[in-house]
Amino acid sequence: MSQAQTGSMAGLKPQEVAFWLGKAVEWGQTESPDTQRDTCLHLGPLRAFLQLLLTDIHMRISTTETMRAIPFVGQFLGRLCWNPYVTADAESRSLLLQSLWSLYSEEPHNAVERKANQWIRNVLCQLATEEEDSATHMLVKHMGLPPKEYNVKVLRKMVWLLVEEVGESCSSLADPNQRCSCDSVLAASVACLPLVTCPETAPLIGALLQRPVTCDKTALSQDFLDAVSSAYSRKCVSLEAQAVVSLWCHNLASLEGAVMSLLDSVLSNPASIPHNLESTITHSLLPKACSQHGSIFLIVNDIFRSMLVQVEGNQTLLSLIHTFTICFLRELAALQPQECVSLKAFFPHTPQSLLAPLLTHPSEMAQEAWPEHLAWITASLQRLTEEEEEGNRGQCGVFEAWFLLVQCADWLEVASQLLVSARPQDCGPLLWLLTFYHHPTNRGHHRTQQLVAAREVWDHLRSLFLLSAPPLPADRLQSLAELMSAVPQQPSLDSLLVVSLLGNFAVFSHNPLSGAREIVRMVVQRSGLVREAVCVLDMVELRLNRERASTSLTDRVTLRTRALRGTLTHMAQHDTHTHGTT
Repeated sequence: MSQAQTGSMAGLKPQEVAFWLGKAVEWGQTESPDTQRDTCLHLGPLRAFLQLLLTDIHMRISTTETMRAIPFVGQFLGRLCWNPYVTADAESRSLLLQSLWSLYSEEPHNAVERKANQWIRNVLCQLATEEEDSATHMLVKHMGLPPKEYNVKVLRKMVWLLVEEVGESCSSLADPNQRCSCDSVLAASVACLPLVTCPETAPLIGALLQRPVTCDKTALSQDFLDAVSSAYSRKCVSLEAQAVVSLWCHNLASLEGAVMSLLDSVLSNPASIPHNLESTITHSLLPKACSQHGSIFLIVNDIFRSMLVQVEGNQTLLSLIHTFTICFLRELAALQPQECVSLKAFFPHTPQSLLAPLLTHPSEMAQEAWPEHLAWITASLQRLTEEEEEGNRGQCGVFEAWFLLVQCADWLEVASQLLVSARPQDCGPLLWLLTFYHHPTNRGHHRTQQLVAAREVWDHLRSLFLLSAPPLPADRLQSLAELMSAVPQQPSLDSLLVVSLLGNFAVFSHNPLSGAREIVRMVVQRSGLVREAVCVLDMVELRLNRERASTSLTDRVTLRTRALRGTLTHMAQHDTHTHGTT
């Protein structure tokens, strides 16, 4: 193609002009999936070319000069205006409309300009829908409907046509010899690629993601899945809950990104634990997805396992995993019986003997049965650890049992509560369970020494909370504070275990609230673990709310919990003010 045919344009080579003219002609000749895919993939460079074309038109003093310098402009713009995959792109549409407006002569001086005006009016009128007479009238009179309104109406019509086409599956065909429409799914996903951030395309995105797999032709474009995933993670597209779940089924990277986003939001803001944790997890939609698809639950669990290994002992992560499991089991219980699968499918690596006992929530049995139930769980875990230490079983079994214990940590909280009123001869299994939870292996932790230290803490707390009047024994208070802030290099008891026992004694003991307040205040102040103590009190209150315990117990515990939390909050505010002024 010669320069005379293509015209001369500043900043563009004749070869580039010829290329885009060729593309415009090629795209208009067929509506095959390959053509649609090619159009969508070239939209970015096309927009750049249209911008240069518009700049060149603006440089001309009249439409006559423009037509003389760029003779291809009418044919080029006309073909693109009839290409729905170009006009559906907001930026391309805007550039086309601006170009047409720039070519329109307010006061035509010759036949060329009058003919051009008529052509422009015809193009815009034909693009306007027939039923929108008032819009057409405004378009003709004022040279155009507002571009945004016009673009949205055209886009919506195209979207709903595609939604109807995508909705026709193989199973809906009356005649088995009829052509399957599933091969249009890939083309539709490619066509949707540049539109994923447009609110009007949400129905099409949802229809594509949720379309049942009826044959091997229903694959979606990977570029489309990546674009939707990226847009959703950046909050640039709004999808219905079920469409999000379907996206995760199609796109593993999107699922992993959602899990990591949840982890990051929680671990980067531990101060919100546990008050907003349940709401944050539910809002993520991950528990719902896990309940509907066992494969998603297994992937999420694998990510949690990996994080536990990387940040061993992080209480915020442990709370996240526990609360996530509560939300997951709630979603699972809400499913219809025919939609449910066996719990074994969700926990294939867990010792099956522990599955039902740990997944049974404390509220599902009488409180009188708790001690015996916990004794059975502890005995089972002890056998697993002994077999591992003797080399009869791999460490995987113990780790999976401990991981399930983390997920079902309500039983740990029940054990801490029972230790408040336990007799000395009955506290051993409960203390072993708490020690195992905080130190599941003997690697550098010396479980036997940990158990001795846990018994010592329990003795201290029991003697302190049996007192009904001051003065408090200073030596025992100091000993507790030292255990809570012990040097990490020593095989000392985990400070969070001590905080948990302290919080439960303060809440569930029957000594006066004033005495409990003073013990908590003095021990926590000396150890510096104010936030951890507040977290324990919050978890106690949340657990009792979930269990719907007896009214009298809940009322008494709630009052004590709030009073103790108020004391700790005041301490934290005082410390912050003191450090700030210093």
